[in-house]
Amino acid sequence: MRVYVLVHTSYLFVSKDNFDVMSEDNDTYLTLLSQSEGLHKVKGSKHFSYAFPVTNEEEIKNCLDLIKVKHHSARHHCYAWRIGYDASRYRSNDDGEPSNSAGPPILGVLKSNSLTNVLIVVVRYFGGTKLGVGGLIDAYRTAASMAVNTGEIVEKNITKTYAIKYPYARMGDVMNVLKRAGINPENTDFQITCSLEATIRLRDSASFAKSMEDIDEVQLKEIS
Repeated sequence: MRVYVLVHTSYLFVSKDNFDVMSEDNDTYLTLLSQSEGLHKVKGSKHFSYAFPVTNEEEIKNCLDLIKVKHHSARHHCYAWRIGYDASRYRSNDDGEPSNSAGPPILGVLKSNSLTNVLIVVVRYFGGTKLGVGGLIDAYRTAASMAVNTGEIVEKNITKTYAIKYPYARMGDVMNVLKRAGINPENTDFQITCSLEATIRLRDSASFAKSMEDIDEVQLKEIS
């Protein structure tokens, strides 16, 4: 399937250089189809891991709140996430573990699997034997990998959505462009002034927009 000071540390990054998740040629990216879980045990400690598909920070917060309620007695709820088609936003959090021993290793799993729009949370229950910083790094990395490996990695297309307005007299021209592009319009309103929304793959969006703009009296606006 293809798929040593104790501190609370959180890292937030915004970058334009994370192109491992997206190809400009085929305008796709890799993410998880659905939630997945894992469990890693080492020297009595248990590391419960959870991977969630997410698209924004509100969804991330909701997932974190859910895990904190589920594992309310645990001391460490460490996590990392990447969002955006090109993973331009990402964060890792050690949640009280030694600096860089938990969040960054989890983030590394996302990077090594070229995943974006994914949150991974690893919850640790201490088993009585200290693992040391190196052991913690390995444990968090292994647990995060287990959550990814039990899930299904999927390739998704990047799209653009346009709002299109035009007079009823241009209906035939507009529909011809939609048909050639293989687009089924949404939110249609056919009156004297007509409107609809059309979603198309990123790689085809420029030629589609030009075809629409070449039709007299057509108004085209990118909405997402």
